Amino acid sequence: MPVVNRPPRRTAVPAAPATHRRTARLAACLAVLLTAAAGCAPQDDTGSAAGSGSAKSSAAPSAAACTKEKLATQIPGKLTVGTDKPAYAPWFQDDDPSNGKGFESAVAYALAERLGYGRADVVWQTVPFNTAVAPGAKKFDLDINQISVSDERRRAVDFSSGYYDVRQAVIALKDSPAAKARSAADLKHVKLGAQVGTTSLDVVNDVVGPDKQPAVFQKNDYAKTALKNGQVEAIVVDLPTAFYITSAEVPDARIVGQFGSAGDKPEQFGFVLDKGSRLTQCVSGAVDSLRKDGTLAGLEKKWLSEAADAPVLK
Repeated sequence: MPVVNRPPRRTAVPAAPATHRRTARLAACLAVLLTAAAGCAPQDDTGSAAGSGSAKSSAAPSAAACTKEKLATQIPGKLTVGTDKPAYAPWFQDDDPSNGKGFESAVAYALAERLGYGRADVVWQTVPFNTAVAPGAKKFDLDINQISVSDERRRAVDFSSGYYDVRQAVIALKDSPAAKARSAADLKHVKLGAQVGTTSLDVVNDVVGPDKQPAVFQKNDYAKTALKNGQVEAIVVDLPTAFYITSAEVPDARIVGQFGSAGDKPEQFGFVLDKGSRLTQCVSGAVDSLRKDGTLAGLEKKWLSEAADAPVLK
């Protein structure tokens, strides 16, 4: 029979198992996704991918980065500053934060100037005390309202460096037995009051530990009224506020005394900012420079000069 030329037989290559094919496809997809994510991630000023807003570079921002032209504020070219209403003396004057009078108003404008904002660039916004320190996005760039820096509050908001070292004080009517107290122990049986959510209330509970449930008020105005009406025997407020209350608002009251600082670190008021705010380091840097060059000390002397005269409660 004639020989028939047939093409050579090919040896079949066995197909890869289904599991291997799926693994290869998944690896390829993951590579594409990771490449896309790296290309689309928001970048911070240093060129690294930005996180959730809570992570910050350990390096302080440069002076050039902390200027009106570079700061990402609520309103471009403006600095929105929050505070409560009424805006109490000696922190503000005439219930008008915008007039530059009173310690905190003056500090806010000094800070704004240090960051390159003129007086006309500062926008004031009414923000209740509890709202300022509550979790959630803020409608202000920073808030100044006698808010003490604390680890608990840091879980919800950012704080700048402290702009004022503060102590808490006790006020009582002059003819009240509470006015004779000379120590925290002497206040243990006194009906005390303080504003909700404040360090003043923390001092009542943690330092005095009264055997009577303290009265808690939404605002210091209500606490003052309760003191005048005899609903409480004494109230606790920060020391400069205590001087103003006893000199201008409740002249029948006197400062019983002030509490010493707890531990080596003094209680401080700080600017409040949104959690993870990119303004925080710039604001802290400005506060630090105001402290270093004596600006804060000068403003404190001008507006809070009496605050060192109260006796310390042992």
